[in-house]
Amino acid sequence: MMKRFACVLSICAMVLFVLHAGAQKKKTDNLQKPMAGPRAVVLRVTWLYVAADLNSQKMDRVQIGREMVIAEHNGPWMRVYANTDIQLEHESPDTPLIGSPDSIPPPVSGWIEAKGVVIETTPNGEQILMGEAANEESLANDPRGPANAAKSARLLYRRIVEMFPNSPLAPEAAWRAADIQWQIQKADSASRPSAKERDAYLREQMDEDEMKKVIKFYPHTRQADMAAFELIDNKLCGDWQGQEKCPEKESDLYEKYASEHPDGPRTAEALYAATYRQAVLVDMFSADGNDKNANTAKGRAHELAGWLKDKFPQTDYAGRAAALAFRIDQGVPVYGIEHE
Repeated sequence: MMKRFACVLSICAMVLFVLHAGAQKKKTDNLQKPMAGPRAVVLRVTWLYVAADLNSQKMDRVQIGREMVIAEHNGPWMRVYANTDIQLEHESPDTPLIGSPDSIPPPVSGWIEAKGVVIETTPNGEQILMGEAANEESLANDPRGPANAAKSARLLYRRIVEMFPNSPLAPEAAWRAADIQWQIQKADSASRPSAKERDAYLREQMDEDEMKKVIKFYPHTRQADMAAFELIDNKLCGDWQGQEKCPEKESDLYEKYASEHPDGPRTAEALYAATYRQAVLVDMFSADGNDKNANTAKGRAHELAGWLKDKFPQTDYAGRAAALAFRIDQGVPVYGIEHE
C-alpha cells in the first residue's frame, strides 16, 4: 500500500514538472522575436501588403521612421516585421536609450516594396537617415509642411541611435530626438492654464527621461551640455507674480549650470539669463524699499555681465548683459513699468 502511494506521488510530481516546464517554454517562446534579421526603416509612407503583389490586400501603412526587421527578399519586395512605434514615457533613466524589447507591441508581418528603405547594412546609412531626419525637421518648422513632420524627424533620429549605435552621429541624433519631444511637450505645457502657476510643481512637466539618457550615455559632450540646460525648464516658475524668490531661485539655477558647464554651447545664454534675473531683483527690491538687497543684486548683475564679457565677448549675450548693467546703473527699470 505504501509503495503504491509513493508511486502515485512520483507520477504526480513528474506531471507537475512537465506542465511547469511546458509553461516556462511557452512563456519564453512568447518573449522571442518572431524573426531575426537586419533592421531597416522606411523614408516614405509605404503600404504593407499581404503578399508581394501590388494587387494583394493592403494591411497597414508603414510610416516614415517606423522600425522594421527584414525576414526575406523577393525581387523588388521585402517581407518585414514592422514594430509599432510607441512613446516610452515613464522609463527609468537606467533603461538603454533604445528602449526595452519587452515594451514593444507584437510586430506586424507583411510585404513592402524595397524602394526608399534604409537597412543597417546600407553604406552611409546613418548619414542618409540623418539627412532625411533633418529634412523632416525643417518641414516641421514650415507652416506648409506635413502635420506629422516633427514626429517623423524624431523617429528617424531614434533609428540612427538604434541601428548605428557606434556612429559618431549617434549622440547628435539622440539629442535631437529628445529635443523634438521636449519642445512639443513644452509648447503643450505652455498652452495650459497651469502654465501661469508660480510654482513649477503645479505646472505640466516635460518628460525628462530622454534628456537624462543623453547625459547618461554621452557624458561630457556638447549634446549632454544642451540636455542639462533644457532640464532647467522644469524647475522654473510660471508667472513670478512679483515674488523675489522666483528670480532668485532661477538665477541660482542658471549660475549653477554655468559653473558646471563652463564651456558649454548654452553657457553664455545661461549667464545672460542669470544676469537678467539679478537686474529684475534690483527693481523688485527697490520697489519694496529694500536698498541693501537691491545693491547686492546690482553688484551680482555686474559680476555676471563681466563674466560674459571675459568668457564670451563675441556673443550677443555679452552685449545684452552690458545693456542690462547700463540700465540698472541709470535707474531705468528692467522689470515692471517705469514711472517718471
